Amino acid sequence: MRIKLLFLFLLISTLSSAQQLTYKPINPAFGGDTFNYQWLLSSATAQNSFKDPDARQNSSGSNLDSFAENLNRQLLSQLSRSLFNDQLGTDGLKPGTFTFGSLSLDIYESSEGLVINILDTNTGEQTQVIIPN
Repeated sequence: MRIKLLFLFLLISTLSSAQQLTYKPINPAFGGDTFNYQWLLSSATAQNSFKDPDARQNSSGSNLDSFAENLNRQLLSQLSRSLFNDQLGTDGLKPGTFTFGSLSLDIYESSEGLVINILDTNTGEQTQVIIPN
């Protein structure tokens, strides 16, 4: 009986195997796979019950308010397009210096492409836009 039990024990021990357990983080911030980021973000967003108190309420309002807002956007777009065409012409951007109220545009060609420097004369802020060739 002891020999059978010993034989059974040896047989089971040779058939069983073990492996080393390793920890792999899920969060990409801690070394996990970067493809998990979107899944973690969407899960966190779905579970978030807090609301931003400063966020504008997305109330649909009346159809009249919506129509007035849409009309205002279209008028401003048409005015800016008209101002753009008056200052720069219908051919588009040409090298030179142009002024739109407090904004000063300096347009010139360079090896990188068409460079547009925009300067706000009121605040002194400056932005540069490069349109590649």
